[in-house]
This record gives sequence, structure tokens and C-alpha cells, in this order.
Amino acid sequence: MKNPIVDKSFIFAEKILNIYFFLREKNHNRLADQIVGSGTSIGANVVEAQAAQSKNDFISKISIASKEARETAYWIKLLNRKELIRDHPDFIFLQSEIEEIIKILNSILISSKNNR
Repeated sequence: MKNPIVDKSFIFAEKILNIYFFLREKNHNRLADQIVGSGTSIGANVVEAQAAQSKNDFISKISIASKEARETAYWIKLLNRKELIRDHPDFIFLQSEIEEIIKILNSILISSKNNR
């Protein structure tokens, strides 16, 4: 069965890797490490949530994914500079997709907490 947030977070992570390598090529290693850490952690926590041992465990993993998504949104906003990633082909996608991912994760959290 397809799971939209699993798929979205995986595709997002792939695009984050493109940004990571792009920043590394420009010797912005610390910034690259920051965005790749939070940007790939979203999907990792979403996948972990799929194998949660309990409803509380699921909520915890999705909550972490949501926090990582918010951190990633911060990095995308901060890196929105011509000398960093503004002109990268994946930038516009990342900007819009992170907002959608945050909304989906928040919706999952709300419904999971209400159905506990």
C-alpha cells in the first residue's frame, strides 16, 4: 500500500542530497552537514514510525519528523541566498515541498493524538 508521506519524505531526502553535494562543492561543509542531517532525518523517522510498537511510539516518531522538518525549513530559508542555493534547480521544489510535508506531519499528529 502506498503511503504519501513516506514517498514524499524519500523524494525530499533525495533532493536534499543534491543540495548537500552542491554546498560541499562550494566548500560550505558545515551548512551542507546541517541541512542533510535534518532533511534526511524526516524520512528516516517517518519510516521508523511505520514500524512503531505502539500508538505512543508512532506519535513520538512522527513528532520527531515534524521537528526535523521545521529545522529543515529554517535551513532552506537561511540558505536562500544567491551565493548559496537560491539558484539551484531543486531550491523551489524544496521550498514548497517542506511546507507541504510540515502540514501533512502536523495533520498526522493531530489525528493520531485524537484517536489515541
